[in-house]
Amino acid sequence: MQRLAAAGARAIVDMSYARHFLDFQGSAIPRAMQKLVVTRLSPNFREAVTLRRDCPVPLPGDGDLLVRNRFVGINASDINYSAGRYDPSVKPPFDIGFEGLGEVVALGLSASARYTVGQTVAYLTPGSFAEYTVVPAKAAIPVPSLKPEYLTLLVSGTTAYISMEEMGALSEGKKVLVTAAAGGTGQFAVQLSKRAKCHVIGTCSSEEKSAFLKSVGCDRPINYRTEPVRNVLRNEYPDGVDVVYEAVGGDMFDLAVDALATKGRLIIIGFISGYQSPSGLSPVKAGTLPAKLLKKSASIHGFFLNHYLSKHREAMERLLELYERGELMCEVDRGDLSPEGRFTGLDSTFRAVDYMYMGKNTGKIVVELSHSTNSKL
Repeated sequence: MQRLAAAGARAIVDMSYARHFLDFQGSAIPRAMQKLVVTRLSPNFREAVTLRRDCPVPLPGDGDLLVRNRFVGINASDINYSAGRYDPSVKPPFDIGFEGLGEVVALGLSASARYTVGQTVAYLTPGSFAEYTVVPAKAAIPVPSLKPEYLTLLVSGTTAYISMEEMGALSEGKKVLVTAAAGGTGQFAVQLSKRAKCHVIGTCSSEEKSAFLKSVGCDRPINYRTEPVRNVLRNEYPDGVDVVYEAVGGDMFDLAVDALATKGRLIIIGFISGYQSPSGLSPVKAGTLPAKLLKKSASIHGFFLNHYLSKHREAMERLLELYERGELMCEVDRGDLSPEGRFTGLDSTFRAVDYMYMGKNTGKIVVELSHSTNSKL
């Protein structure tokens, strides 16, 4: 039975759980919200994405949570998503954003068996670039508080953890090369390799990033703007490296293949250097690749997190444990050093993506969303 709502408030169909549709501070969930929507397929984020300011706030289904987002994470693949590369059958308009951190403000009856209004959760679900997101309860992970550090683990941390566990075969004394080592996921590849007692080499683009890498245990940071990476690897590691965690693509990929040791492993977790191109790819020397791998009994492994979601929760819980014990650093870049300052509000997402593709970030880029606690529409 539907009960009529007071003027300006949302009508709720099943009053047996009406209390689930009030946020934990007692203010009504607004009728409208802001969110980012892909309105045109393009790897140019500014051309592809539109900020819409008067979208209806969705209601959760039986097994869902409605999360009021406080922080959302920026990923290199956001522009792959806006270009339609993940699912060519999906046509605009569609929502965007992979991950968020916020409070549960409403939930369905089945979801209420495990979650409560006011609980803080992190989640990996499409559509996070919004003030409110409906999240399947099974995709949410409880976290202790609204610290943006927890958001660094959802995609960036688990990508490093699972790929290294599944494909890295890390062991004491192994030499590990991490490209884009001071970025969102590189920081975790470095630290997890050091936990396995490996010798870690990390590429980066500035002296500040080199200093950061040293602070998280990297044995040999290489600022490729001042030192040719190929020369360093040839002169200092003539026997090659055992594992490569590769996120750049193009020339860096070719260089990494050449640097592999006998029985070396190269893990591709991305190729950011090509994402802004029409094809999304960076040219590599593929013609000689089979011969190079055969000569060294080496191997290349691709890693796409979506194929390992069955391992995601366990990986996230392990990383949270390490962080809470002070054994893992989660570097967050909130844009304080960007020309226009900290990334606050959905409209700053455009600046945050630009900042990433200019190679300015150290650690994971996070955008903060501010909310009025007593707004009623």
